[in-house]
Amino acid sequence: MRVVVTGGAGYIGSHAVRELARRGHQVAIYDNLSTGYRPFADGFELLEGDIGDRTRLEPALRGAQAVMHFAAHCYVGESVENPRKYFHNNVECALALLNTAVDAGVKNFVFSSTCAVYGVPVKVPISEDNPREPINPYGATKLLFEHALDAYSKAYGLRFAALRYFNAAGADDSGAIGEAHDPETHLIPLALEAARGIRTIEVFGRDYPTPDGTCIRDYIHVNDLAEAHALAIEYLAGGGASVALNLGTGQGHSVMEVLAAVEAVTGRSPDRRYGPRRPGDPPALVADPTRAAQVLGWKARRPLKNVVETAWRWMQNSSKVLACAPR
Repeated sequence: MRVVVTGGAGYIGSHAVRELARRGHQVAIYDNLSTGYRPFADGFELLEGDIGDRTRLEPALRGAQAVMHFAAHCYVGESVENPRKYFHNNVECALALLNTAVDAGVKNFVFSSTCAVYGVPVKVPISEDNPREPINPYGATKLLFEHALDAYSKAYGLRFAALRYFNAAGADDSGAIGEAHDPETHLIPLALEAARGIRTIEVFGRDYPTPDGTCIRDYIHVNDLAEAHALAIEYLAGGGASVALNLGTGQGHSVMEVLAAVEAVTGRSPDRRYGPRRPGDPPALVADPTRAAQVLGWKARRPLKNVVETAWRWMQNSSKVLACAPR
């Protein structure tokens, strides 16, 4: 099956591309390389363009049976400071992609959504039945596109899977691709940099109603996520009904537990300082992945230790990978 992956030169997209190829699919990456990296597309067809540019999209989507969409802005804080940027790309341009895909006869669409659509959950672990009440523009834009997918599914016969995942982390075992955000805001790479002496990591809040007082999150290995995306494409292509699914491990780890895992892997204690809570940070966000297991036969397999080990391997290798072939 020919699958066009928007944002396929980015962090999660590049892992999904490799999983699709391993499963025998023909993959084309569509990416403007604004946050993606050319080396992450090595060995694959790379089509450069914006998702809002229909003149570039139309030939790219010709003959495609499926689209996997990762090309979104994804910083919560930035979305609060610059919502116009987020509504333009994550909604307006994403709708241009959706319209072009439908016009091209694409019937299967996998969307990279987020647990941010839930906002502050009414219960943890979080099931798909949790009210969707995002508390920031990033989550709101993802929810708006989910609504569009639902409407298009009913009107045009498009089958979709909206995959709401939790804290993506880790890197491919090869060390050839991994997390390379600028700026970096995710806990595990920041903690690894702190272990290397590059920075001091700030722990926001020590007074949450959790066992050690720090926030608890569900850290899912990026390769587990990639596998779920490939399974979702195959589920839809096999005639599966449109669906929204949570992707997580079902097990939460606190900030202090992550720092301890980083120290165990690197042999170095991350330098840290403690600050007040960040506004809007819930005490715990943990997935209930039951429905994904039922629908896709999928389960996250990699524990936190492996997440940190692969992220550490990538961090030691990333400067060589990215220096040899910049964007």
